[in-house]
Amino acid sequence: MECARAEPHRDLIGLSRSVFSSIPSSSTGTVVDLDRKLLISLAAVLVGFGILMVHSASITSRPSEAEQVFLSRHLTFVAFGAVAAAVATCLPAGIWQRAAPYFFWTTVGLLALVLVPGFGSRINGAQRWFRSGAVSFQPAEFVKLSLPLYVACLIQRRRDVLSSWVSGTIPVVFPILIAVPLVMLQPDLGTALFLAAGGATVLWVGGWPLRNFLLAAGTALPVVGLTVWHKPYQMQRIADFLATWSDWTQAPYHLKQSLVTLGAGGIWGVGLGRGFQKLSFLPEANSDFVFAVIGEELGLVGSLSVMALWLGLYVVGLRLANRLPADTFRYQVAFTLLTQLILQATLNIAVVTAMVPPKGIPHPMISYGGSNLVVSLIALGIVLSLTRDEGAIFPYQPALTENCE
Repeated sequence: MECARAEPHRDLIGLSRSVFSSIPSSSTGTVVDLDRKLLISLAAVLVGFGILMVHSASITSRPSEAEQVFLSRHLTFVAFGAVAAAVATCLPAGIWQRAAPYFFWTTVGLLALVLVPGFGSRINGAQRWFRSGAVSFQPAEFVKLSLPLYVACLIQRRRDVLSSWVSGTIPVVFPILIAVPLVMLQPDLGTALFLAAGGATVLWVGGWPLRNFLLAAGTALPVVGLTVWHKPYQMQRIADFLATWSDWTQAPYHLKQSLVTLGAGGIWGVGLGRGFQKLSFLPEANSDFVFAVIGEELGLVGSLSVMALWLGLYVVGLRLANRLPADTFRYQVAFTLLTQLILQATLNIAVVTAMVPPKGIPHPMISYGGSNLVVSLIALGIVLSLTRDEGAIFPYQPALTENCE
């Protein structure tokens, strides 16, 4: 027996859609084109700014060819990501739904394979990468794309029974129950929680009943707590985070250096390329803590400008997504991918400013990187694909089918 569908959170979704859709605009077609161009422009500014900051943050106290190596590799990743994003943008929206199961199971297979000795590379106690020479690949990053796609696909297949206790629960959440534990085994608790949040987001906009979220939270929180409790290094991270605010002398080195770097910039910064904390003082200056370098060299003004760019990208992206029906695969995936990007940027800033316990979270499209940068650009390409007027580009394309067969 199925229960009556209870979706009190749909009022919140409807409110957010009305807020972003109420921004003044002219004719629909013209505004869609302008929003798409603006979204691409904002992403290009973030990527271009990232190239500049990676070059600046890679400078060390003893100049060497390594600085140019970081920049050249980053440019290679940018070029590859831009091509992949362009291909993703040009694909018809229906392909993403039809390909979602194959994409997901491929990434799950890679998650399992990376744990096999001899295939995955172990670095600092974590086995998360496939590595060949100077090239590395982190499969968990691509699950950030495949998991929302597949969960949204399953939601469409089971929309009529989504409020059921049995047929509307396990068959919809099983991708999360498979992917998240595999990532935790690497071990990578931060990415596992991020994937769980992404899965929860697509379930939320898909209309999963609120009672199921409460049940899932009641089950997951004790499991996460026990996991952290049995991992001494994770408990130490939490203790270090608490020490940062209670006893500055006991704060971990990288958090001390991050806050000192941010504080050294003041309002206007010391000038682009003139920061001194990156000169072998600030760890991971060109990757996880690149936002601290922005704060030092460009000051509070530069830091707030980066936040404004992200906010602008999110608002414009939601304007595009909110023109789609809320109960469709296209809207649910576009909303989730946009929210994941802004969430990752927010978490990175929170780590750098010691607002949350330290975790290696790169700043999307700005930090030096490979897999994360490419995945971030592909995510935007998928959003542009899903929010495009299919009829204008592919007039003979069959209608999008809402199933995952």
